[in-house]
Amino acid sequence: MTAIGSRTNRGRRSFAGAFTQAGVTLMAMLAAGQGGANEAAVEREIHAQPSWILANDDVEVAVTKLGGHMAPVTFDRRGRPFQPYHLSPWQDERIPNLPAAVLVPLRGDFFCLPFGGNAAAFQGQKHVPHGESAAAAWTLASRSREADGTETLTLTLDTKVRPGKVTKRLAVAPGQPVVYSTHVIEGFAGPAPLGHHATLAMPEKEGVVAVSVSPFKLGMTNPGVFSDPASGEYQALALGATFTDLARVPSLFKSPADVDCSRFPTRRGYADLLAVVADKAALGGGPAWTAAVNSADGWVWFALRDPDVLPTTAFWIENRGRHGSPWNGRNSCLGLEDVCAFFADGLVPSTQENLLTKQGIRTAVELDAKKPTEIRYIQGAARVPAGFDRVKRVDFSKPGQIGLVSDSGQTVTVPVNHGFVFGKRP
Repeated sequence: MTAIGSRTNRGRRSFAGAFTQAGVTLMAMLAAGQGGANEAAVEREIHAQPSWILANDDVEVAVTKLGGHMAPVTFDRRGRPFQPYHLSPWQDERIPNLPAAVLVPLRGDFFCLPFGGNAAAFQGQKHVPHGESAAAAWTLASRSREADGTETLTLTLDTKVRPGKVTKRLAVAPGQPVVYSTHVIEGFAGPAPLGHHATLAMPEKEGVVAVSVSPFKLGMTNPGVFSDPASGEYQALALGATFTDLARVPSLFKSPADVDCSRFPTRRGYADLLAVVADKAALGGGPAWTAAVNSADGWVWFALRDPDVLPTTAFWIENRGRHGSPWNGRNSCLGLEDVCAFFADGLVPSTQENLLTKQGIRTAVELDAKKPTEIRYIQGAARVPAGFDRVKRVDFSKPGQIGLVSDSGQTVTVPVNHGFVFGKRP
């Protein structure tokens, strides 16, 4: 998770410390919740977490009450079902007093407000890692079905550290292997980093997941120490180094001086963070995208976003690189996190001048108490044929579908209303 390794502006310290300071004292309050449940909604306990279920014939989505984490998500339900999202390995262990509330349900994708470690207080506000939206208990508002068969699950959360309300709407549409996400923020006035924390499961075999992104204008490794050996954490990437190719990212070591951050899992025993900033000019008015192809299991996962809203994708590269509790050297996953933030450093560094803002890149959203802010996002997954190796480009030329074009020249067409990220209906 990108927040793991988050730092303050100067004197960056292990994020385990930030977790302990921010998480333990507030965990009981956050878990208390915001209200009851709608009995008409399908509800199950999944890997120790009470969860609401949203499903149609194509996709089944589980969303935890605590933190609103989205996983497991089952795609291709009528064919060969698969679940691409990560579930942290301690989920069924019911470990008491975890060092941060977000670690309790940690799985899949969740909305972060404010995104990052939030180690430092901001104007008297002390937010937990990734904010209450990722750690507090949500309330079920409704489950609805539209005439076209679109199913929508609506949840709400009243924030306390900075007063406001967040409404989460997740929708699935017939014949589309995607989940449409909308988060509406009311109140919560002032600047804040925010975004989605999508986290994929990694197989044991090295290098079988190929990751690609839409054109980017800046690539940079985390500017500060992300994994501190003093806390039993280890990293392989250089600090604050820039790059133009995910396959050649500067490392801490002389040999190899560059490492491949386009294929995973890799570099067992390390946990790292990097970020790429979308090149809006190269997108031709279309969405920014991120894609991951698991060639061993034969599927592709993708995410679509408005680059004006979420300009940056942070890679949380975790391959058993943390040895404190509850990690214990066993967590392997890949976060592909579309955000408006300064890496995972949290509220204070994201709202001050930083290495990205100096280059004209936004790292926080100014939230207006009188005008709701809407964040739209699409995640989807589909089966791919043998030989489909990596997504080279995404074709948005036709409404109601995208074409995922591989390096090998194959195309997988996926029905999806990509205009949704710009405000159109799913």
